[in-house]
Amino acid sequence: MREMPPLNSLKAFEASGRHLNFSRAAEELGVTQGAIAQHVRALEALLKIKLFERRARGLSLTDEGRRYLPPVRRAFDLIAEATENLSPREAVVTISTTPSFATKWLVPRLGAFAQEHPDIRIRLDASNTLSNFQTDGVDIAIRLGTPPFGPGLVAEPLFASEVIAVCHPDLCKGQYPISAPQDLCHHVLLEDTHGRWPLFLEKALGGTSSEMRRITFSQTSLAIDAALAGQGVALTNRAFVDADLKANRLCQPVPFSMVTDEGFYTVAPRAPRNPTIVSDVRQWLVRQIPHVSSDGSAS
Repeated sequence: MREMPPLNSLKAFEASGRHLNFSRAAEELGVTQGAIAQHVRALEALLKIKLFERRARGLSLTDEGRRYLPPVRRAFDLIAEATENLSPREAVVTISTTPSFATKWLVPRLGAFAQEHPDIRIRLDASNTLSNFQTDGVDIAIRLGTPPFGPGLVAEPLFASEVIAVCHPDLCKGQYPISAPQDLCHHVLLEDTHGRWPLFLEKALGGTSSEMRRITFSQTSLAIDAALAGQGVALTNRAFVDADLKANRLCQPVPFSMVTDEGFYTVAPRAPRNPTIVSDVRQWLVRQIPHVSSDGSAS
């Protein structure tokens, strides 16, 4: 059986050795200064050595105390580390996506995710720059494009890119009402960096109209915000404005829509760092997409 000094005496010695002050050690351990001094004296009596020199301005370690303190401190560090390793750690999943996807689709749903998965914390990296799964610590990327996205990566479809025109309801019914694609010529077209208006108009009108007034934004989300403010008509993915359409904050003035060859995908390494957690998050993302039944209704 190991002969061990009392744990409280060792704790008092270790804290006093770090602070070289009984009062500060007592503060740290939540006991009185007298209790600390008593524990240290008991340890010195048990070891039959002097660990501290008591001076008017504080404490100093003796040669024996200086030799004894490092291994005692290491022992406490090992106990703390072993205890931490036993405790369940919060799982963190980093998702990389574009700012527009983040603000208009993902962020509004993260509260529901936190309720369903309180043990998983999402770290969101919103940037137009493509992230590196190895060097940037990204677990899942959500990207618009067509697979494959790279060697060693697995892509799962979220939804197709259906592009529609949207505007504020007051603009749609104002001085120049919009009921057909040709009515758009009286309004400002809100453009993003995807530059889809020419193709959209060509398909909707059967020709192009380069004379239409336009304002260009660096982000789709900014074009949507401008449409919400009644500044013009924006082109956007239907998924980004679905809530706004249902709440009548926006309307779709013309029924025409354009489905592109690209789609939104979740992308992850074939061998992720935390496979179970990454799988849970990806499955949750897919469940957020309404299922369309054979009669065309969403559920």
